[in-house]
Amino acid sequence: MTTQQTDQSPLIGVVVVTHGQLATELVNAAEMITGELPQVAAVSIGWHDDVNAAQDELTDAMRRVTSPSGVLILTDMFGGTPSNLGISFLAEGHVEVVTGVNLPMVIKVVSLRASSDLLDVARQVREHARDAIWVASDLVRKDAENA
Repeated sequence: MTTQQTDQSPLIGVVVVTHGQLATELVNAAEMITGELPQVAAVSIGWHDDVNAAQDELTDAMRRVTSPSGVLILTDMFGGTPSNLGISFLAEGHVEVVTGVNLPMVIKVVSLRASSDLLDVARQVREHARDAIWVASDLVRKDAENA
């Protein structure tokens, strides 16, 4: 169930943070599918980028998308620099981090982020991302069995 945005419930801000250009390209791909994504920022951390500079870039991105409803940081891999930087911003009810970002996750957050419950949105996005992962031959086999 999606909650409609109201004046009392501003959009949750979203920052996608990854190694390399993945963050930028995930946001670009999501915009191709859903249209413009207000209050969504991408932070792409290069392999040789200084960690302090990356933290400054994440801080700037968080300022751009900040919302009374909170900010959801989506990172590529738990334990990596993007995830560790995101986790340094954790603040209950204000900033949440979900690791393992993929395109279905970015698209799903668009439909959920009008909700006022940041942690609930984070958990729903995580579950949707898990459910979006398939082994194609399992699907084909299942279709063949049902035919």
